[in-house]
Amino acid sequence: MQNPKNRFKSAIANQKRQLGVWNTIGGNTVPELLGGAGFDWVLVDCEHAAIETIEVLPALQAIGQNPDTSAVVRVASNDTTLFKRVLDLGAQTVMVPYVQTADEAAAAVHAMRYGPQGMRGMAGMTRATRYGKVDDYYNVAEDELCLIVQIETLTGLQNLDAIAKTDGVDAVFIGPADLSASMGLRGQMTHPDVDAAVSDAIKRLVEMGVPAGVMALDPDVADRYLSIGATFVAVSVDLVVLADAISGIRKRFN
Repeated sequence: MQNPKNRFKSAIANQKRQLGVWNTIGGNTVPELLGGAGFDWVLVDCEHAAIETIEVLPALQAIGQNPDTSAVVRVASNDTTLFKRVLDLGAQTVMVPYVQTADEAAAAVHAMRYGPQGMRGMAGMTRATRYGKVDDYYNVAEDELCLIVQIETLTGLQNLDAIAKTDGVDAVFIGPADLSASMGLRGQMTHPDVDAAVSDAIKRLVEMGVPAGVMALDPDVADRYLSIGATFVAVSVDLVVLADAISGIRKRFN
């Protein structure tokens, strides 16, 4: 059989807008719900959420029921073992947080590739190979793998060009939350200085021809980032939606 196509990678490479939602609730029920909600992509968050690597498998299976929705997995750190595990579970698009230098970006690329170009461990009976059924998987896998590096510090922004131009980096995602902390403005993601830094990074990426992503839970902010060239934007988080809905219901009966 042929290696499954990575629709998300193809879409962002062609500058086709992709709206996404963040999955922070473990298990398969919520990912299944999110996968069927009409978003272009769902990110399974193993960094800040209580989602362990083993839970990535049911999440991918749940999201995968919806052919028009792609799954993205954010690993907890730039760790070769974490990459190896989620890739073997069938993740085709991986986001790595807190990349600050071109060397760190290159290390992530190294973890995504088989030798001699990288150090991804080889295993045949995995979901990635469709349990040995994908033709010539080891030589074609890289064509459908997508690496997103996340820049979320002032140091990362200073090294943006070098990081974005690293061979094997497919896209750059700007993280406003940690960036606000790096700028001494903790939690002020919409502060004019933070907003200006994010906007500038998006514009620079557009000029380089590198797909730019960002999280913007305010729809007006999301629209503005899209208007200046952001290709993939996360516009919602499952726990935020749940908390807001529960709070609204409780207030209704006060």
